[in-house]
Amino acid sequence: MRADEDNLYREQLPSVSSLIRDGGRKLCRPATVTNKFPILKWLPRYRLEYIMQDFIAGFTVGLTTIPQAIAYGVVAGLEPQYGLYSAFMGCFTYIVFGSCKDVTIATTAIMALMVNQYATISPDYAVLVCFLAGCIVLILGLLNMGVLVRFISIPVITGFTMAAAVTIGSAQINNIVGLTSPSNDLLPAWKNFFTHLPSIRVWDALLGVSSLVFLLLMTLVKDIKWGNRIFWKYLGLSRNALAVIFGTFLAYILSRDGNQPFRVTGNITAGVPPFRLPPFSTTVDGEYVSFGEMISTVGASLGSIPLISILEIVAISKAFSKGKIVDASQEMVALGMCNIMGSFVLSMPVTGSFTRTAVNNASGVKTPLGGAVTGALVLMALAFLTQTFYFIPKCTLAAIIIAAMISLVELHRIRDMWKSKKKDLFPFLVTVITCMFWSLEYGILCGIAANMVYILYSSARPHVEIKLEKINGHEVSVVDVKQKLDYASAEYLKEKVVRFLNKQNGETQLVVIKGEEINSIDYTVAMNVVSMKGDLEALNCAMICWNWNIASAGVVCRLSSDLRPIFKFDLTLEEVVASHFDGPSSTASTVTIEA
Repeated sequence: MRADEDNLYREQLPSVSSLIRDGGRKLCRPATVTNKFPILKWLPRYRLEYIMQDFIAGFTVGLTTIPQAIAYGVVAGLEPQYGLYSAFMGCFTYIVFGSCKDVTIATTAIMALMVNQYATISPDYAVLVCFLAGCIVLILGLLNMGVLVRFISIPVITGFTMAAAVTIGSAQINNIVGLTSPSNDLLPAWKNFFTHLPSIRVWDALLGVSSLVFLLLMTLVKDIKWGNRIFWKYLGLSRNALAVIFGTFLAYILSRDGNQPFRVTGNITAGVPPFRLPPFSTTVDGEYVSFGEMISTVGASLGSIPLISILEIVAISKAFSKGKIVDASQEMVALGMCNIMGSFVLSMPVTGSFTRTAVNNASGVKTPLGGAVTGALVLMALAFLTQTFYFIPKCTLAAIIIAAMISLVELHRIRDMWKSKKKDLFPFLVTVITCMFWSLEYGILCGIAANMVYILYSSARPHVEIKLEKINGHEVSVVDVKQKLDYASAEYLKEKVVRFLNKQNGETQLVVIKGEEINSIDYTVAMNVVSMKGDLEALNCAMICWNWNIASAGVVCRLSSDLRPIFKFDLTLEEVVASHFDGPSSTASTVTIEA
């Protein structure tokens, strides 16, 4: 019997040789290659009828991408062409590595804002961060670390997105009325706006506000019931391009007499960027800046930018997966490669764009090949249309950015959190406040920390119910642990049981700890179980662990073999109590031992 119990409570460790063998087999399977290169899955099944749908979707996304890319280049504090440089390589790379047909890779307003603080020093900083962020994301993806995104809750993500949207939109409040602002931060931008109200340029304000109203109204066009529904849908999807075309035409017509009523984008460097290694050093104001100095300047952004880019692409992929399982690790691989390849063409950090992905989905894209059309359209714009971009009014670009940010302020999420669980508003508010008034990088870390407080508190104070029951004529304290135990909760369980018994003034002679839901424990919990048994003996009270998981019981039994008799299996509670008070002959504890 002793040998059988030894086998029962032996710790089951994985076989290293089996792990290596299984890992080797997995690496050698064709499915492993196709999982890392999803194009090998969908390209052999590609149909000719998909070409037209992918072309229409890619072209429509391109019309949205070009004006947004120019605008986000400005948000990043770079020349507008850098936004276009960031908008095509990701489209081509994602075709090979991406697993979601709808996702469109390009720079986003949040990415642009996060690189602004050092991109204004030199564009080389933005390009280097694009490369390094890509390497970090790629390595995490190859190590199957996609599970990490599960530790960031929706309240934190919502808070970060809303704070970023408010900050970005506020930074454009000056541009939309023709003012210049020395800072893109929230409070300085609004201070500059209110202190320079007399300096508002009337023409810029009229065009900017009109463009914003137009863009917001155009989001409703798709819901028009009469006429051709397809026409209205694509008209609404083309709203950004229409706003830019109208604003550019107006600026060009009104400037023919030599007077320019609007603040325009100005010269944009023509041509496709050269394909070369990202800069690992740079020169600022004639002084050489080494790689180490560049990394020191970037600081915490080197961790926050990969994190935020991963969150964005995984969230977008899940939103448009339509019942399919999203491989977060593969999306990280794709995103990492997009950033690495983009850095060779002077791109700033990129990730999945919700706006353009929604346009792609609404346009009926069938495969990731639609990205090739979008990328080609951006390249054509760089090659042939840069002179036209000179006349794009800055107020129009500001209107496009503000309209996009309004869609990210999801107030219904706050209502849903209030209705479902009000405690979730705490990490949400922590994230919003710190992101808006401190920084986006540290704000999301504060939100995650606030959320972890809940997890740690729940872990440290598990739901434990203690009831005094009369069973077979005996007063028995039944302890029902409603969740698993770990080192953080070990002392809490012991304290709660001992405190309860002290209130009974010695009337209880037996404590039964139910363990159906204790599926795992660690060394600290086992030590506290041993200690608790000694404390209960000092109070003239016995302890029985009833129906514990074998693995959990094994941790205690391997630590102290003398405690094996306190574990009872396959008996009713009445039989356990009878066995203790009436003697072992009245009933037996049956332990099922698997061969």
